[in-house]
Amino acid sequence: MSEPLAIDVFWSFRSPWSYLATPRLLAWKQQYQLTVRFKPVYPIAIRTPDFFSNVPPMWFPYFMRDLIRVAEFLELPLTWPDPDPVVNEPGPDGRQSFPKEQPYIHRLTRLGVLAEERGLGIEFANHVSSLIWSGTANWHEGDHLANAAATAGLELGELDALAESEAERLTGVIEKNQADHEAAGHWGVPTCAFNGEPFFGQDRLDVLLWRLQKEGLKER
Repeated sequence: MSEPLAIDVFWSFRSPWSYLATPRLLAWKQQYQLTVRFKPVYPIAIRTPDFFSNVPPMWFPYFMRDLIRVAEFLELPLTWPDPDPVVNEPGPDGRQSFPKEQPYIHRLTRLGVLAEERGLGIEFANHVSSLIWSGTANWHEGDHLANAAATAGLELGELDALAESEAERLTGVIEKNQADHEAAGHWGVPTCAFNGEPFFGQDRLDVLLWRLQKEGLKER
């Protein structure tokens, strides 16, 4: 019996586009003989904080308009997170700046690595990103994250303890994911890579599925 096809998914907890792609990626894992290797990376605000200082003024208004309509098209709820997974402060010119202390995104990304090591990375990403992006205020407090992790088949307390005790190792895994992301041929998220070919954006998932089917993707 041949090995199932496999894709690498480079993905960020701060990316609404990653959130919008995830239900389909999870559905593929369940429907097809496909290995979905979840590789969480830090968002561009952490990897390349100057990015937002260099975009043209019309970038953000279009970004939000497109984001809202795509979420409506996909029939997925979308509200900007409260709090934002990346702590940010307005600079003197009104653009975002990002302090070094980033408790939310570091925690989430490490938890994502641990979930993948347990074979439930895309499941964890699906439930946690839905929690963050669908309008749950103070998603980081109370039992919100614990319930999302449990729905994915994981125990948050165990993962959090490991995320703290193995922080250095997990940082190394994230940095390796980011190097693999760059080597795959793109910098944005979500990017899926298959056989050395990158597919950037939730709007390229249909093209990726077409490619996988051409290569013999089979249903379970």
